[in-house]
Amino acid sequence: MSVLKVDYTNVLKFVSKEKINEYQEDALLALNKLVTKTGAGNDYVGWVDWPVLISPGEIEDIRETAEIIKEQSECLLVIGIGGSYLGARAVISMLEDYYPTKKGLEIIFAGHTLSSTYTVELLEYLRHRDFSINVVSKSGTTTEPAIAFRLAKELLEEKYGNEANKRIFVTTSEENSVLHSIAKTSGYKEFFIPKDIGGRYSVLTAVGLLPIACAGYDIYEILKGAMDARQTYSNTLFWENDALIYATIRNILYQSGKDIELLVSHEPKLKYFAEWWKQLYGESEGKDHKGLFPASAVYSTDLHSLGQYVQDGQRKLFETVINIVNPEKNIVLNR
Repeated sequence: MSVLKVDYTNVLKFVSKEKINEYQEDALLALNKLVTKTGAGNDYVGWVDWPVLISPGEIEDIRETAEIIKEQSECLLVIGIGGSYLGARAVISMLEDYYPTKKGLEIIFAGHTLSSTYTVELLEYLRHRDFSINVVSKSGTTTEPAIAFRLAKELLEEKYGNEANKRIFVTTSEENSVLHSIAKTSGYKEFFIPKDIGGRYSVLTAVGLLPIACAGYDIYEILKGAMDARQTYSNTLFWENDALIYATIRNILYQSGKDIELLVSHEPKLKYFAEWWKQLYGESEGKDHKGLFPASAVYSTDLHSLGQYVQDGQRKLFETVINIVNPEKNIVLNR
């Protein structure tokens, strides 16, 4: 049973159940095309079945590599942009403590910005620490990661000499990848991204699993959860499939002129989950001058900046609120 539930009670003021029922056939057709890989863009929907296709050997290889990295390093520098880092950062941010009491491997992200200040300060920080690199890129030619990898690799070689190669871990495509050619020539440890999985959907491949494992989280349990979700959201009984209900309501609201979706949470740990969500929706739906514009907010902080617009601005957006029923920790204020 899914721990995620869609509560659409408040939207019934704007969208009737009868209207939702009218879209059932379209939703089920879309689900069928996704599952059978017969729709547009079907060359890149390998992520749907990946949780059951990934081999136990690959999972164990990722886990063992993470242990090696943890033994030899204080920091892991994950170099990537977009789908090459957002999924992993989202998971780690959701799971880690705000103020950790136990010192573990520090996960640092680079290659997602061209800020010279960020880069210089990062390199200076790493100069005084034992670190390893996980560079993630399907092509190896994306500008931001390529620059970050070049600079970080130079520092790594300066610090460790011939041993530097043992501290570089590459996640890339096996075919037609510049990064694969470099890794093969240099003898770096490699993991491969399946060719039928697009970058923004790759968090459950080595792209996300290696940094997540390095951060100390159980990737077996994460994949088990993904397997359960795959089964739950393949359900063709419309009113028992929350993913179909959510997708249908989004579509109806979009068709009625609501062209901005604001993903809201009250938990700062979900900030990077929202950033990942924006990439998934923005890159997948923003085509041919169509698609909802995905935006995000963390309340109550953003209520004091965006709240006025949400309440009294143009009536062109709707909110999807992530409500955590049972938070990890709670606090009671005495009267």
